[in-house]
Amino acid sequence: MLLLDTHVLVWLTEGNPRLGPNSLQQINRALVEEQLAVTAISFWEIAMLVEKQRLEIAMDLQVWRRDLLDHGIQEVFLHARPALVAGSLKNFHGDPADRMIVATALDLPATLVTADQKILDWPGLDTRIDARH
Repeated sequence: MLLLDTHVLVWLTEGNPRLGPNSLQQINRALVEEQLAVTAISFWEIAMLVEKQRLEIAMDLQVWRRDLLDHGIQEVFLHARPALVAGSLKNFHGDPADRMIVATALDLPATLVTADQKILDWPGLDTRIDARH
């Protein structure tokens, strides 16, 4: 399973060229195989960015989310086990959304697609893809 970091989901939906060709190919393959996922916390994070006017989504967020799910992206909900893991990640930075996303990737297990250098450099996550490639 591939799990998209929040910014990768946004890049994918925007057609942003920062999403590298290798990553895009792997994302498309995972989508076809029904193995592409995003955490519910990413939708929260996107809603917060829209509210702060740091991100623009051209449609109602509920409709946007439903459209993504209807096209095959799976939504992974936060459960107690990864929530507890998120709180105890060793030598990981303090961003709560990043902690939840990484803990979810560890729990599933899933390969995390991200361009966040702090996550890419963190040695506790073995399966990750640099979204820029």
